[in-house]
Amino acid sequence: MLLKYILLAVFGIAMAHLEGVVVVYLRKALDFNENGSNINFLQKFPKKYLFIERTREAATIIMLVVLAVLVGNGLFDMIIVFLWTFAFWDLFYYVSLYVLIKWPNNLKTIDVLFLIPKPWIAPVWFPICISSITILCIFIYLVFLS
Repeated sequence: MLLKYILLAVFGIAMAHLEGVVVVYLRKALDFNENGSNINFLQKFPKKYLFIERTREAATIIMLVVLAVLVGNGLFDMIIVFLWTFAFWDLFYYVSLYVLIKWPNNLKTIDVLFLIPKPWIAPVWFPICISSITILCIFIYLVFLS
């Protein structure tokens, strides 16, 4: 069981890096300042590509759901697998962006977290905190309660 969750974490981290690279390329392709606010980026983002970006986000969630269904043993375990992998993906997305382009500048930086169904906007500390708490809670459950 430990190996399964380590591999799921590695998958989430790899997926986070891939998404981080996509964001770096989008910023470069659209000639947007690497250290600029994602809110400004969203406002300047060509509307014709916004739908495409939403489909990328939907595909990410679909991939995580499919992984959870394939790996999980029963509904509760599927939910745990989804949340565990999602949390690593979300947390390491910010780690990846920081390593690649030194963004965000700090944890108070406002970000566009998700575009579905409409933009979710919050400081970066919020998803980092939620993801960290999720990982910690699931780890405690797996090690001490299951």
